[in-house]
Amino acid sequence: METIPTNSIKAWILAARPKTLAAAATPVLLGCSLAHSAGWFQIIPAILCFLFAFTMQIDANFINDFFDYLKGSDREDRLGPERACAQGWITLDAMKHGIAFTTMLSCFWGFLILFYSGLEMIPVGLLCILFAFLYTAGPYPLAYHGWGDVLVIIFFGFVPVGCTYYTLCHDWTWSVTIACMASGLVSDLLLMLNNYRDRDQDRISGKKTLVVRFGAKAGRWMYLILGITASLLCLLFLLTGQLWAAILPQLFLFPHLNAWQHMVSINKGKELNRVLGETARNIALFGVLLCLGLILS
Repeated sequence: METIPTNSIKAWILAARPKTLAAAATPVLLGCSLAHSAGWFQIIPAILCFLFAFTMQIDANFINDFFDYLKGSDREDRLGPERACAQGWITLDAMKHGIAFTTMLSCFWGFLILFYSGLEMIPVGLLCILFAFLYTAGPYPLAYHGWGDVLVIIFFGFVPVGCTYYTLCHDWTWSVTIACMASGLVSDLLLMLNNYRDRDQDRISGKKTLVVRFGAKAGRWMYLILGITASLLCLLFLLTGQLWAAILPQLFLFPHLNAWQHMVSINKGKELNRVLGETARNIALFGVLLCLGLILS
């Protein structure tokens, strides 16, 4: 196994978990596509929205890394990607400074966004930062009490899609609501699969995810239903006359069903990380299909 120098650039890159940035980018891309279809796309605020989303995702990754380690969740039997604090790649003091830096950088991008969106977006930005901490920190960490899926739908659906569109257009439409919900549901596939893979370890750690609460069978069905619901929701774009936005996302169902079959056949263990890669690819595919459909419509 390769040795990672403590607090090195490579250690920070691994801690930032760059593969998760695609999940942060997809909802913003959807908001931009909605704005483009409405004729109000602007490049500078769009870039700022991407920068805010990327920085907040890295900030959340640092926070989760730090507090999961303190709570003892990142043990030797961890099945997911290795964590920086648990592996000793980054010291706890350095991670505190990293969290402070990414939090302030997020605030900086959010401040610049206000010039395009208006002061009404201040509470939204503050909630993004607050819940990044509340997810794993504090006396009632939300991720440990089964609230993770709800937060994903909000902060990977309604907040990035809707607020990107509002920043660019100063409006909210029925199409935006559909896209927000679809984005949140499809993004939750990653968390659902993570929780399905880690169900035994989470039970030992006292992490009461939905899979721990309702069992592995329920987790498998929730994974399947999330993807199908996200895809079928897009059929509501027919009501707004956006034909391609309704049709193209249905192509997502084929790889989604294939990933679900792999999930069921593997059942448990590190081999599920292969399905995690398939899921991330499918989420990106869904985003591309919906964005293309919105632009063509």
